[in-house]
Amino acid sequence: MSQSKIWLSSPHMGGTEQQYIEEAFATNWVAPLGPNVAGFEHDLERYLGGGVSVGALSSGTAAIHLGLLLLGVQAGDEVLCQSMTFSASANPILYLGATPVFVDSETQTWNICPVALEAAIIDRIAKGKKPKVIIAVHLYGVPYQVEAIRAIAKAYDIPILEDSAEALGSSYKGKKCGTFGDIGVLSFNGNKIITTSGGGAIVTPTAALKEKAVFYATQSRDAAPHYQHSHVGYNYRMSNICAGIGRGQMEVLESHVAHRRAMHDFYAALFAPIAGITVYSVPNSDYFSNYWLTAITIDASQTNGLDREGLRLALEAANIESRPLWKPMHMQPIFESYPYYGQGVAASLFDCGLCLPSGSNLTSADRQRIQDVILSIIK
Repeated sequence: MSQSKIWLSSPHMGGTEQQYIEEAFATNWVAPLGPNVAGFEHDLERYLGGGVSVGALSSGTAAIHLGLLLLGVQAGDEVLCQSMTFSASANPILYLGATPVFVDSETQTWNICPVALEAAIIDRIAKGKKPKVIIAVHLYGVPYQVEAIRAIAKAYDIPILEDSAEALGSSYKGKKCGTFGDIGVLSFNGNKIITTSGGGAIVTPTAALKEKAVFYATQSRDAAPHYQHSHVGYNYRMSNICAGIGRGQMEVLESHVAHRRAMHDFYAALFAPIAGITVYSVPNSDYFSNYWLTAITIDASQTNGLDREGLRLALEAANIESRPLWKPMHMQPIFESYPYYGQGVAASLFDCGLCLPSGSNLTSADRQRIQDVILSIIK
C-alpha cells in the first residue's frame, strides 16, 4: 500500500472559515460583495499597516492587470518585469497589448537585479521608449532589494508594481511586503500562505485608488439608475463566500508563517552538513521571509553527481511532491522573443534549484519521511 501524498504546498484550514461561510448563506450574501468582502479587506489593511487600502479580487492575476491599468499602461508601452517569477506576473502585460522586457535576478535574494534593471532602463530609453512600470517580485516570500529598486525607480520616475503574491507575512526592516510599491498585489490561491480557494487583492496607497480599482473590477458601471458604461470593465471582484474563507484564514496567518519558517529551519538543519546543497535564505536580518516555499540549489560536482532532477525523482518515487524553481520568463516559449537583460543568473538557478514540501500542515511524520528519502539518496 502506497503512503499518502506529501504535497509541496496545500490548503490549511484554521477551523473558523466555515462560520463566516455559514453566516453568508444565512444572510443570503452569496454575491461578489457583502460583509465578508468588506471584513476581509479591513483585516488585510489592519495587518499590512501603513494606511493602505485593499480591494479583494478574484485572483492575484486580476490585481496585476488592474494595477498596470491604474498605472497607465497601454498598448505599445513597455513594462519591465522580473524574469524569475510565475507567469501570472507577466501575462497581464500582454492583456493590455504592452511589451514585457525581462530583467535577470541577483544572487542574494534571487529577485530583480538592480544593476540589470538600470541597464535595461538606460537601453530602452536609448532605443526611444521609456518603460512605463517596473514589476518587482518577492520570490517564494523573500523580499527583493527594496531600497535599491526604489532608488532606481525614483531616479527614472518609473512606478513599481509590487508582486507580493507569495509574500504575505514577509517584511523588510519591519514594513510588510505588499506596501512598498506604488501598487501592491496579493494572492490567495489554494497553495499560498493563506487561501480563499481562489482570489487575490490589490493594495493601494489611497482609498480613492482602491475605489477606482473596484470600479474597473465591477464592470466599470457608471453612477446611473440604469446600467451605463463609459470604460471597459472586468468581472474581477471577490465572492463574499471566498472572502469568508479569507477572514477565517487571517486568524491563523501568523501561525501559518511560523510553521512555514519552521519547515525552512528543518531543511537548513538537514542540509547543513551536506556539501553542495544550499538552502535559499534571506541575506541578513533586515529581511524577514514567510518562506512560503523552501528552495535549495544543488551543485552536482559536490554531491557525487546527484542533481536537481535526481532528487526530485527520488522524492516523487516516495509520493512526495517537489518542483523545479520557476522557469524564468525569458526562457518560456511564449515570452522568449521579448527583450531580456542580465547575466544568466535566473537561468543558472533554474538549472540547479528545487522547491521542497513547505506546507504549514506538514507533520513530524511527514518531515521524517522527507528526511529519510533525502538521506538515502545522498551518498
